[in-house]
Amino acid sequence: MGILGVILKNPDDLYPLLKLKIAARNAEKKIPLEPHWGFCYSVLNKVSRSFGLVIQQLRPELRDAVCIFYLVLRALDTVEDDTSVETDVKVPILIAFHRHIYDLDWNFGCGTEECKVLMDQFHHVSMAFLELGKNYQDTIEDITKRMGAGMAKFICKEVDTIDDYDEYCHYVAGLTGLGLSKLFYAFGTEDLATDDISNSMGLFLQKAHTIQDYLEDINEISKSRMIWPRQIWSKYVSKLEDLKYEENSVKAVQCLNDMVTNALLHAEDSLKYMSALRDPSIFRLCVIPQEP
Repeated sequence: MGILGVILKNPDDLYPLLKLKIAARNAEKKIPLEPHWGFCYSVLNKVSRSFGLVIQQLRPELRDAVCIFYLVLRALDTVEDDTSVETDVKVPILIAFHRHIYDLDWNFGCGTEECKVLMDQFHHVSMAFLELGKNYQDTIEDITKRMGAGMAKFICKEVDTIDDYDEYCHYVAGLTGLGLSKLFYAFGTEDLATDDISNSMGLFLQKAHTIQDYLEDINEISKSRMIWPRQIWSKYVSKLEDLKYEENSVKAVQCLNDMVTNALLHAEDSLKYMSALRDPSIFRLCVIPQEP
């Protein structure tokens, strides 16, 4: 369905979307003129799936911190996802990534398309990172360190059980929720949310996207890792890819319902988190990416 079809199907969404677009364009005019910041915001719009537009409409100080936080974690994710990089090369990079962000001479060639551009010119991100306030730097470093270690752990570990699924989602998304909460608090407009609720926000978003992206991911030629827990999907098929075949459509719907039910365990915490936010631009940052 094209953009016109989406608008015609959901006409009430048109005005809020236009307001957000105008806010983002106004924010673009206030982006710092230095080349490293220009690169960061340019590549943000190219590599982000849900966040680029809403990050740009934050107030400048927080906007810059969240932009760099996103790009650092996107770079970390690019290293994890690149199946052409050998495990014995990849793991040390993931574990040490929180130190690389301080090094203006560091880069690592991996990824494809715009993510490769991000990795090849990562020094721009490091330069921008070093201009952030120390409270923002400390949060970004801490979350990057914990996330890199978790990713490294799961490079050699399958997502078999629901507990594995929750742990993996914590590393790749729950920690993002924790980091954002600390950035919001450091900016001074929000109370510091508890780790449990912040983690749930990340898990809900990660699990929703995991479900949504099944067909795209399973059909990838390079075969990225699938993080659907075996404990769930093995109740319906013998191989995860079997869910894409029409003859298994009934079982696929049953499995989908099981996965959605699991994701909804985090919905109440997510609603509590968002209902406590006071800054409208931060609220939009949190709520819009939750849309499927």
